[in-house]
Amino acid sequence: MTPAAIPAYRRLGVEERRSQLLDAALSLFAHRAPDEVSLDDVAEAAGVSRPLVYRYFPGGKQQLYEKALRSAADELELCFAQPQTGPVTVRLARVLDRYLDFVDQHDAGFSALLQGGSVAETSRTGAIVDEVRRAAAEQILVHLGVAGPGPRLRMMVRTWISAVEAASLIWLDEGKQPSLDELRDWLIDHLIALLAASATTDPQTAAIVRTALATERPDGAVGALARRLLPVMDEAAHLLDGGATAP
Repeated sequence: MTPAAIPAYRRLGVEERRSQLLDAALSLFAHRAPDEVSLDDVAEAAGVSRPLVYRYFPGGKQQLYEKALRSAADELELCFAQPQTGPVTVRLARVLDRYLDFVDQHDAGFSALLQGGSVAETSRTGAIVDEVRRAAAEQILVHLGVAGPGPRLRMMVRTWISAVEAASLIWLDEGKQPSLDELRDWLIDHLIALLAASATTDPQTAAIVRTALATERPDGAVGALARRLLPVMDEAAHLLDGGATAP
């Protein structure tokens, strides 16, 4: 009887092995909160021993989590890169498509990244998450064509990014409902509404809105939202003028 062939063990280089362990950790952190993942889990997923994990990550689970978080943060930052052509709302819809796909694929890991846990609560991991937020804000300002944003505009952009984060976490908590397309379109509507409201009191935002409108298509997101809002605004104006609602 011929013995079954045993796969030959292949020795990996330092960076290759580190990358293998990090990929295994990312896969686990994608669907489980950091506190629920042990070094034994990572070792098993990578097909190596626990001591080998410690050899490459002597800081243990905290160091491994921080490295995994850094990798995920780098991927998230890339979501906001988009060629500076075409309507702003179309560009940002593509940005959201990539961002929300990341949320969908990383699931519990995304929640852990933003909400943290006992493993995540350090100044280093907090700084990594804040870096993603700052990078996202800068990219949004680039899409809006702003080199020197004033405080109102910067606050508006950061408010929208916070809304995107919160909506993503709620979407996960609600069983991934509504659909990703609906969530994306709703978030774009939020941005348009924030820009419009800010434009009424901030000249810089008003100038940006005028420039952006010149590139928008009549059947695009801005036009669609305006058509939905007009009847609501007309009714509101009627009520404020002392009228009554239609029967």
